[in-house]
Amino acid sequence: MSEFPKTPGVYLMKDATGRVLYVGKARDLRSRVSSYFQDSTDLLASRGPEIAHMASLVREIDFIECETEVDALLTENRLIKDVQPQYNERLKDDKTFPYLEITTRDDFPGVFVTRSPRPKGSKLYGPFTSAAGVRDAVNALQKVFKFRTCELDIREDDDKRRFFRPCLLHAINQCTAPCAAKISREDYSADIKRLIKLLNSKRSVLLRQMTREMQAASDAQDYETAGVLRDRIKAIQSLELSGSVEHDVQPEVFYIDPAVGLEKLGRLLNLPETPRIIEGIDIATLHGEESVGALVCFIDGKPLKNSYRRYRIKTVDGVDDYAMIREVIARRYKHAAGAEELFPDVILIDGGLGQLHAALEAFDRMQRAIELDGGEGVKPPMVVSLAKREELIYVQARSKPIRLSRNNEALRLLQQIRDEAHRFGQHYHHILRRKRTFDEDVKAGRRPPAGRRRRRSNEG
Repeated sequence: MSEFPKTPGVYLMKDATGRVLYVGKARDLRSRVSSYFQDSTDLLASRGPEIAHMASLVREIDFIECETEVDALLTENRLIKDVQPQYNERLKDDKTFPYLEITTRDDFPGVFVTRSPRPKGSKLYGPFTSAAGVRDAVNALQKVFKFRTCELDIREDDDKRRFFRPCLLHAINQCTAPCAAKISREDYSADIKRLIKLLNSKRSVLLRQMTREMQAASDAQDYETAGVLRDRIKAIQSLELSGSVEHDVQPEVFYIDPAVGLEKLGRLLNLPETPRIIEGIDIATLHGEESVGALVCFIDGKPLKNSYRRYRIKTVDGVDDYAMIREVIARRYKHAAGAEELFPDVILIDGGLGQLHAALEAFDRMQRAIELDGGEGVKPPMVVSLAKREELIYVQARSKPIRLSRNNEALRLLQQIRDEAHRFGQHYHHILRRKRTFDEDVKAGRRPPAGRRRRRSNEG
């Protein structure tokens, strides 16, 4: 149990065949998972016969560490909908479970926790396993986006609104009070669109959009609007809603047979032999700060964690993914390029065509440098990139990307490697951000929050 962190997250219980039996979330992963492995009689008494029987079938438990309980809640929801595990069966159709509902049909949409979702005119997220967890999430999100949670029928053409007295939520700056005409329909709709974008795991896109809006307001000397946007950007960053199951988690759940995936990947890439060693690379950064590169290694379709590497970016200032990829490639493969060690069979880059070209350019630069020194060097391996959302595979020397079916084993293997690189990189990135905050607190004479400790890291 020592492998499980004492942090929020989602756990996946699997049987001997690798089939997911149950998905759950926890505030403390170690505590929650250990509760399933008490004496069988105690488990039967405390959790019931169904859970006791499930626990007897469990042979493997995977976990996905999350930054916050809100993140864990959203991750659990998306994972259950995608996988539909046997012991979460009643979540599929049972409408007694809570949903997060946004009433988009209204002039001023409200956000609610409901067990009876309306069939039309609303945007739904769920079902969730914990009503309290959803309510906590709504409360946290309302502090950022100031949406209404009341059941009032608020219409734009109702002139009487201006005489209405808003509730306490407006007084504590947690609602913009459309009931009292304190905000226009256009501005309120913009906040709801930002909320939906965040819930759809487009946090980075939202932050870039709001940053542009803040700059535009500042340029127009609308400092009040710029200040509001600045505060909301900071609040969204503090939420850390980074989980995205559709893109970051599902390969770990679905992918079972690595041999089939490797064989299909070899044929797809026209390799002379079935690949055995694949390395995945990802870049993690936030506005160009604490930028890191992450490299994971898979052998025969299984992660080899003692070969993982992480690189604190040294030569790039600001946001430049391509330059960061070139730096990581150069640092990782400089010895292999000089024939001092072996290349992997395949290198996978997290990204699209631009990221692939950046990696290939780095190899080309290394090759030219070796030739200038009178050496011959070694031909680099197959390099591919995998773009999120579209899940398109870009391959060197091919003019068009490859689109595979969602269930293709080769695609699942690449997704698994890409997402493991993303997880590993994000973990290191957050360590560095916490360390910087700690150092800033100490330098300013502030007392860091209790329990915060520096964490040592091995850089590549």
